Amino acid sequence: SGTVDAGPERIAIRVSGSFTSEESLKAINFYANGHYFRLGDVAEVKRAYSDPPQPMFRFNGKPAVGIAISMTAGGDALALGENVKEKMHEMEAELPLGAELGLVADQSHVVEESVGEFTKSLGEAIAIVLAVSLLALGWRPGVVVAVAIPLVLAITFVTMEYFGISLQRISLGALIIALGLLVDDAMIAVEMMIARMEEGYDKISAATYAYTSTAFPMLTGTVVTIAGFVPVGFAKSGAGEYCFSLFAVVAIALVVSWVVAVLFTPLTGVFLLPDRIKGHGSSHQPSRVARGFQVLLETAMRAKWLVLSATAGLFALSVVAMGFVGQEFFPKSDRPEVMVDLTLPRTASIKSTDAVVERVEKLLAADPDIDHWSFYVGQGAVRFYLPLDAQLANDFFAQAVVVTKGHAVRQAVIDRLEKQLSTGFDDVMARVTPLELGPPVGWPLKFRVSGPDPDKARSLAQQFAQVLGSDASVRNINYDWNEPAKVIKVEVDQDRARALGISSQQLSETINAILSGSKITQMRDDTYLVDIVARAVDSERASIDTLRGLTISASGGRRVPLEQVAKLSYQTEPPLIWRRGRLPTVTVQADVAPGENATTVSRRLESAITAFKAELPARYSVEQGGVIEDSAKAQASIFVVFPLMLFIMATVLMIQLMSFQRLVLVLLTAPLAIIGVAGALLLSGAPMGFVAILGVMSLIGMVIRNSVILIAQIDQHIAAGEEPWAAVISATTHRLRPILLTAAAAILGMIPIAPTVFWGPMAYAVMGGLMVATVLTLVFLPTLYVTWFG
Repeated sequence: SGTVDAGPERIAIRVSGSFTSEESLKAINFYANGHYFRLGDVAEVKRAYSDPPQPMFRFNGKPAVGIAISMTAGGDALALGENVKEKMHEMEAELPLGAELGLVADQSHVVEESVGEFTKSLGEAIAIVLAVSLLALGWRPGVVVAVAIPLVLAITFVTMEYFGISLQRISLGALIIALGLLVDDAMIAVEMMIARMEEGYDKISAATYAYTSTAFPMLTGTVVTIAGFVPVGFAKSGAGEYCFSLFAVVAIALVVSWVVAVLFTPLTGVFLLPDRIKGHGSSHQPSRVARGFQVLLETAMRAKWLVLSATAGLFALSVVAMGFVGQEFFPKSDRPEVMVDLTLPRTASIKSTDAVVERVEKLLAADPDIDHWSFYVGQGAVRFYLPLDAQLANDFFAQAVVVTKGHAVRQAVIDRLEKQLSTGFDDVMARVTPLELGPPVGWPLKFRVSGPDPDKARSLAQQFAQVLGSDASVRNINYDWNEPAKVIKVEVDQDRARALGISSQQLSETINAILSGSKITQMRDDTYLVDIVARAVDSERASIDTLRGLTISASGGRRVPLEQVAKLSYQTEPPLIWRRGRLPTVTVQADVAPGENATTVSRRLESAITAFKAELPARYSVEQGGVIEDSAKAQASIFVVFPLMLFIMATVLMIQLMSFQRLVLVLLTAPLAIIGVAGALLLSGAPMGFVAILGVMSLIGMVIRNSVILIAQIDQHIAAGEEPWAAVISATTHRLRPILLTAAAAILGMIPIAPTVFWGPMAYAVMGGLMVATVLTLVFLPTLYVTWFG
């Protein structure tokens, strides 16, 4: 109640009589109409929960209190999970009878399972790459290459820790992608040493030559390969941020690989390679495979125009074939959770929503494939998963997180719930979906109908919904506005109200206090500050007739019936109006049937949508959103950085090749990997998604890397005095084994991640593209070289 400055001290003043209980409220005396009353005589005073209720949380069909725990920056998710479970175990013994603890979502388990699976895939990929190296090179050269791989990975892990890059789905996948490229650097160095020793040089001289002759070309190839991932690293979009560690980890791994290859690998070769390569030297004859390849290469070079024409034809055919490849943004997650969204009419109360939730929970409890579930009534689920599509808090909305007993039964649970919710829940828009991967999109099909008049925009949206409904694959069509809401309009006679000293604000406050309640003060008990709300009794608040009999305080203490100063009428109005670009906008949104994707469905509807747009009135428009828009934005954020990627590649190549013609020669080979990409995606049935696009872009760097090293090898042979024709054959034959082994390592290293939901399309794209690109590097590029330079 204030303070007193008493010289050197400030003394607080406390006045007794604060409300501390319901009884202290009932004892209040007040004077009205010439009489004194106690509050308890004329009003019911009771302690209760807020009404209407606040958003509620339920766990396995029981009311619950949810606690969300977030990890600190740089924390260990597995350690956090163990600590929380240990604490829960300690608390269970102290809980009162009837109370229990439940684990709604365990991110540590998901992280452990996911990282464990990818670590297993990484181990398998490493084993495959090591096996390829040992089998193809022999045990001594193979060991030299094999030793470099764990060293590169170890340094990469340390560097990742330094820069704060954690082990997660993207970073582990990036390591698997980089594995094949890591082998290439070490293999080139070993091959150069062996080739030099075959000519009679000692190991020290051979190691020195391996460094001086390959360091700069390999650095060029490394920078070019990293440049292929630059669009991922610098993309200004949610998808770019989501996949940033792909660029970071590949860049770190390749730089470390180059350093190890030019410094450590020659040194290892000095210790592990024999002093003399037996059977080699001046009498060395090419192997049967090399001789067969030379015959093939010479045949291709003689039939150069046929080879070039056939390659161009295949490229054109592959571009056409890409139009038949399925499209998607990001795939669905492989986690066991299922999201159930329940949307009632927007005028529904939270009590109505809770009643529907209780009915749905009976279905969940009867499903044998469901482990547990949690329901958020009046709000969306907390962000227990980064790509979760967070929902706004609304009384008419509820969302469940249903944890099934595994990914194998997840789709069966979804199918059963969709069938059950489609009958008996007529006023409920029910949506059952798995979790998403990548940036959250929500409804895959979205179209925004905008215009100056809200009613007209809504009418056009309803017409457009019929266009969408013409495709049998479109399901759950709905609007973000929903149906108009009922309202009671209080039209105030302003002249009469002013004459009586009544304002619209006073009228509004009185009605709100009677029907909804008005906070007048607070009560302090031993623990909490509790709001004290005054309002009419339940029976009066539930009746519209209360308004008709309501009296308002006028000037002079008079009481005036509401109907003397205002007219009551029943009307409807939009429950809310969304605006975009300052125009009222209705979003028509829908799902697609299982096995379909939004891109394919949109293509089928394209002509009908175009015809609808052509008939729109002036200033009205239809814009596409959803997966199509988000995918376009993500791809645009990549392609806007594409010129930077090309600039880096061109600059580095010019420094290395010192020839504009050779630069063009190298760049012409890069897009040809599309031939293999189209074939692999069509044969596997994998879609061309955002991650697959990243794989295709990285292929450009891989192809250019092999091409520039091959051209540098050809130029070295020409500089040594060979004729161009012979130099092309000898240099390509010399690079045959390293190129084949690198391709085999990269392709086979993709096998462990090919079955995964997230990386599968990218793995197939890289495997197919690299397979074809390898053949083109060994046949098409030499043929193009002799055609260009004679």
